[in-house]
Amino acid sequence: MRPATDAQTVLHTLQQRLDRPPEQGFTAAALEARAVLLRESADVLSDPERRQAYEAELMALDTEDGALTPGLDVPPSREMGALLLLWEAGLAIDAFDAARRCLQPPQAPALGSHREADLTLLAGEACRMGARELQGRRQFERAAQLLQEGITLMRRTGRQPEQQRQMEHDLADLLPFRVLDLLRRDLSATDERAEGLNLLEMLVERRGGLEGDGDPALPRKDFQDFFKQIRHYLTVQEQVDLFSRWASGNATTPGSATAEFLACLALTASGFAQRKPERIAAAQLRLEASGQPGLQPFLACQHLLLGRVATAEACFSQGADPALRAWAAEHGSEPLAQLCAYCCDWLRRDVLAGYRDIEIDPDLEAYFADRDVQAYVEQLDRRQNRELQGRSHAGTEAMSAAPLTTDPVLDSLASRGTAASSEDPMRWPDPLEPAADPASLPLESSDPFRTATTTPARSSAAPRPRRAPLGAAGWKALPGWGRMAAAAVLVSAFVAAGLAGMMALRPLSPASPDKQPKPGVGATGTSPPPADTPAKSPPAAKPQPARAAGPVPLTSAEPDESQLRALLETWLQTKAAALDGRTPAIPPADLARERLVRELAAELRRNRARGVSREQVTTEIQGLRIDTRTPRRIAAAVDIRYSDTALDAQGKVVDRTPATNFRNLYIFGREGEVWKVVGFRPLS
Repeated sequence: MRPATDAQTVLHTLQQRLDRPPEQGFTAAALEARAVLLRESADVLSDPERRQAYEAELMALDTEDGALTPGLDVPPSREMGALLLLWEAGLAIDAFDAARRCLQPPQAPALGSHREADLTLLAGEACRMGARELQGRRQFERAAQLLQEGITLMRRTGRQPEQQRQMEHDLADLLPFRVLDLLRRDLSATDERAEGLNLLEMLVERRGGLEGDGDPALPRKDFQDFFKQIRHYLTVQEQVDLFSRWASGNATTPGSATAEFLACLALTASGFAQRKPERIAAAQLRLEASGQPGLQPFLACQHLLLGRVATAEACFSQGADPALRAWAAEHGSEPLAQLCAYCCDWLRRDVLAGYRDIEIDPDLEAYFADRDVQAYVEQLDRRQNRELQGRSHAGTEAMSAAPLTTDPVLDSLASRGTAASSEDPMRWPDPLEPAADPASLPLESSDPFRTATTTPARSSAAPRPRRAPLGAAGWKALPGWGRMAAAAVLVSAFVAAGLAGMMALRPLSPASPDKQPKPGVGATGTSPPPADTPAKSPPAAKPQPARAAGPVPLTSAEPDESQLRALLETWLQTKAAALDGRTPAIPPADLARERLVRELAAELRRNRARGVSREQVTTEIQGLRIDTRTPRRIAAAVDIRYSDTALDAQGKVVDRTPATNFRNLYIFGREGEVWKVVGFRPLS
């Protein structure tokens, strides 16, 4: 009440307050205590002398620089009335704190008393009002904490079940706002941001997945707008981790095609921004293996960033629609110039936008000038050349109808068939599992989840796109300014600027998707010899069978991590033995799916074709953790250290891969009662 208010107005206001008591169900004793305090306040304010003394005391307190706070001494018999007036005055949080203290020992009232009932009711009402006030100030996490305190209090007293349900409903409605509140905080607030990520996963799971619609409190359109907003508060690695988990799904939530696509975009953004093309290669593998139609233009950009110009041009030519072709034609007359223009636009619009920690221009020239990128492309080029030479030798031998080899190891593998040797060994998902729930349909083209112009969608009827042919020949055919310089120069001016030859490149550990490093081979293979020492020629005596690493077959209905690790080690040993020219102790078909056995036979043939007599492989499983599990399929994240050395018939080193750490997702499937290795794909 204002200081200038006259006594008549004070009395009128008093009568209104007395005529309009709270209607939430407080007892008569509480309302009477409130009425007594109102009358006493009116008596003071309507008496000029008492009012003057009261206002003088308030002014004196105001001159103490805030050291003292005004207050009233209220006898215990009228305490409930004072709390009601405090709540009605809009100080809901203060009223809740005071009521909660009164409900705790040693002030706690007798169980079942009217005072306990009034305090509990007031605490609930004040809690909800205070939470709404905090929401109005955009302090969503503080509002949630207040509601949690109120729910805990209601559960402890066992009273006001309806209020408790209302507070739980209010808390559930706050979930997306809490996520936004926590994730927009500074990156140094690691605990708060971690809590925000946990709440985000809880929200998505409550909806039934990223494309789900199981949350009536947050309709699909509202969730999409919310999700589009919070993406800008997430770092690129946070998005890779989140989307990868949602793409795989779990026991309660199906896998998400949208999440898989977004994970591939995040991996590509990370690889481009941090100059790590192996991440782009992993994204390209995953995007290709997803089986979604309409991805050729995106795959073309990824192939270009990996230095596969011919493959990139082929993908773009096959997948670009007439509108995109017309747009590209306006940005250059040469196919490579058009592709570079589209790649820059794709990076700027769809890939690099939407991350809290990425602020980089889509500069292809700077990207290809990086030493790590140069080393990766050069190593990829060498491997492609070896594969092309091997295929050429293999084709000549096939036309002459001469037997490829009399190696008993290869002969035993060949009996399993080699028709699928051209299949991608990283194909995903495993055909053992049924397709995702048909209810999880692709989103419409306006869906904000899709950050690309061409919307990818899961299609179970459409065949999965196979990997485009190797681009080494087309890459070699570029003009004399050099393969590496072509893309970098064309993106800046789309004109051939003469560079004399290839830049000096340093070696890099293999991570190319065109010739995967073999993280799925021998756990106990022979260590490679020193780089400057030729390996000894293989002995003429018959090779001894390899020793198995663990018990097979694996028939446990629910194998644990140690059993899966033993199975994988046995399969790796079997592959290492076959590649080293030894007879495996266990037939490969008893450990892995037929596709992997055919792939192993094809790899042996490729080695023979390029003059490799033996390939000594060393792998070490450094860790295995089960990621997802169903009755007939298990996915496990595996950390592997891998190296290999290829030798010719005289024991001379033909090629070598230095020791490299890989992280792969291995798939185990159950055929009948036996678990086998199905396949693997690299993780970020």
